[in-house]
Amino acid sequence: MLNLIKIKGQKKEDAANANGKPAAKKQSPGELRLHKDIAELNLPKSTRISFPNGKDDLMNFEVTIRPDEGYYVGGKFVFTFQVPPAYPHEPPKVKCKTKVYHPNIDLEGNVCLNILREDWKPVLNVNTIVYGLNLLFSQPNDEDPLNHEAAAVLRDNPEKFERNVQRAMAGGYVGETHFPRLFRR
Repeated sequence: MLNLIKIKGQKKEDAANANGKPAAKKQSPGELRLHKDIAELNLPKSTRISFPNGKDDLMNFEVTIRPDEGYYVGGKFVFTFQVPPAYPHEPPKVKCKTKVYHPNIDLEGNVCLNILREDWKPVLNVNTIVYGLNLLFSQPNDEDPLNHEAAAVLRDNPEKFERNVQRAMAGGYVGETHFPRLFRR
């Protein structure tokens, strides 16, 4: 019985190829869900999505955020999204490609956002993550940090934290760490 199903499938594929059409790649449930999520994206005006590997690779994309409020106004921050085949049962892996002085993003680009870890649920989507990332720039959280030094400065001396953010975004040093210039050109 299985051989008959295989033969029937092969005949369909051969017929499609004979008509000059390539056989369609079967999409995984995760790819189908991601396609739906991307089609329904409602991005803030300060946020853009791009597909560096082309539209055929929906599972890997970048989101660029240019905050329009908070400490990080004027900066440009790029995040990579790697969506696992088990999406939406597993969250995407999100990393910040832009080196930034931030309590919730470490110097290696790891992002501390609860919905990317313990609070992830399959009903959440890419739009939810993008809004969460935007929220990190308008309201950095010193209570669940990856960069403990930045979190302590934000908690204990918000004015110094603002100066440090501005110095880092201008391409300067904070402590012994050098940051690239992030202001729009």
